[in-house]
Amino acid sequence: MSKKMVKSFVQMAMSLSLVIVVPLQFAQAQDATKQRIPLDSETIADIASSVGPAVVNIEVIEKQSMQVANMPVYNMPFGKFQFFLNGQPVDPNNLKNKMPRYENHNTGSGVIVRDDGYILTNSHVVRGATKIKVTTSDKKTYDGKVVGADSFSDLAVVKIEANNLTAAKLGTSDKIRPGEFVVAIGSPLGFDHTVTFGIISAVGRTITDVNNGNVNFIQTDAAINPGNSGGPLLNLRGEVIGINTAIQANAQNIGFAIPIDVAKSVSTDLIENKHIARPWLGVVMAQMNDTLAKSLGVPNENTGVFIEQVMENSPAQISGLERGDIVKKIDGVDITTPKNIQDAVRAHKVNDVLNFYVIRNRTGKAIAVKIGQYPDKSTPAAAPATPDNDSPDNGE
Repeated sequence: MSKKMVKSFVQMAMSLSLVIVVPLQFAQAQDATKQRIPLDSETIADIASSVGPAVVNIEVIEKQSMQVANMPVYNMPFGKFQFFLNGQPVDPNNLKNKMPRYENHNTGSGVIVRDDGYILTNSHVVRGATKIKVTTSDKKTYDGKVVGADSFSDLAVVKIEANNLTAAKLGTSDKIRPGEFVVAIGSPLGFDHTVTFGIISAVGRTITDVNNGNVNFIQTDAAINPGNSGGPLLNLRGEVIGINTAIQANAQNIGFAIPIDVAKSVSTDLIENKHIARPWLGVVMAQMNDTLAKSLGVPNENTGVFIEQVMENSPAQISGLERGDIVKKIDGVDITTPKNIQDAVRAHKVNDVLNFYVIRNRTGKAIAVKIGQYPDKSTPAAAPATPDNDSPDNGE
């Protein structure tokens, strides 16, 4: 082989190596940005050790009156006798008015979000509390005070008088995917700082029995039980990506967590005593199907969303939407499920305008709808219709 041929061969090989190596290097750089976390026998223990001090046990005390509506009342024949109930003397002739009050103790979980004593938990954990006792991982106990509670999202903030606490690192729930590993820490059934491990089973779950479907939940198979409510759901970097909230009672390992992106915004507003502005449309919706389409006398397309109910004085009513409208598009995007409308509303702010295209009396109609502020109460403008339990608007 001549020197010239050898030189040409070497140059060709070098150019080929560049073509192959450069893309490989780029692919490696792309993988590096994902910050993959190795999972070994120590990974979960390390997360529990580092985040555990930021997780607290919350004991809630409620005082309730003894229920005696069906209790027989007898006149005592001798004045020497006393009636005792729950260890306290009572007048047998006046049980309904002078019944002793008893304490009901419930437990939940919470996560410290600021080192000066602010704790994030669920609203249902502290609802109705007359006294709150917070126990940290070092077994110190504090009296807790509810700074603010938001029943719409089922989130609350509790304050204890302490400083230099270990606060959890809050991550993001924006790009989490089904199949990712997660860790839950909390106090199920009073067993504080219990650690469980699993995966994200699904994202964007709408559960109408929890918060009226106001929040799209993270579903996880990490074991969650009563008492875990308010505790953190963590990724393998030890960042909080959700607040554990509910379980499916008739199943195993089907739990739901509020995404941390929702919790961060709400908790900040609660701590700063800000008004939480929520976009609202004010309709109840149903998924189109064969039966509904035939009853309405419209083409059997099974597309669009049927408006079953319009709330009185709601943005929907003020803007001109009516019961019986079939929503086909919003801002030019096809609408196929009630969730599409919920997502469109939630993606905008109060006073933003959405452009609806609806079918009314078999005729297309364009309606500009100005999003309003979610009210405390709302009433139907028309006779109530039975909503589709799988897809009501729930206050959008």
